[in-house]
Amino acid sequence: MSTKNKRDPTICTDPIDATVLADYWLAGLPASEEEAVEEHLLSCDSCGSRLREVIALAEGIRQIAREGSLRMIVSEEFLKRAAEEGLRVRQYAPPAGGKVDCTVTAEDDFLIGRLAANLSGAKRVDLAICDERGVEQIRLPDIPANPDATSVVYQESITYAKGAPTSKIIARLITIDEAGAEHVLGEYTFNHTRTIPGPAARS
Repeated sequence: MSTKNKRDPTICTDPIDATVLADYWLAGLPASEEEAVEEHLLSCDSCGSRLREVIALAEGIRQIAREGSLRMIVSEEFLKRAAEEGLRVRQYAPPAGGKVDCTVTAEDDFLIGRLAANLSGAKRVDLAICDERGVEQIRLPDIPANPDATSVVYQESITYAKGAPTSKIIARLITIDEAGAEHVLGEYTFNHTRTIPGPAARS
């Protein structure tokens, strides 16, 4: 019996993109697209294997994110799930151009800064973390930024914050136009007071 027309399930001529596989695993696809992915996976060992790799990677990143140790942009859904799991989320929301007094306790699991900004028309947004003199120390390039949103939800590393000395931190949202020029969407000052006993970490 000829096998010329039989497709080898270990070789895929139309592989599913890794981002689509991740959205499928996180239940983020429209119903019609989800059905198409499921149908493909039923007959494709290659994409099934890649899905397992995506799941392993996603779970590893999720575990680190759950520990609150990453500096990253998070979603409202992420915060909702954290609250549902009984985790303690401390949040501060300075206005653009404003400042806020802040701290963190040993009981906190996440430290969130809500950075209010008009994101409409911004094709790329960077987040710069600066010292008290305004000198940039860290930059998160091309962060997820919904043009319809009124703020960016930034997670500071809870591990660093718990050991940080009393200090002032300045965050800037920066948009970059097609010519490469930078424009500040908003600047936010966090006056951090250390309240946890013990030696302070160095930045």
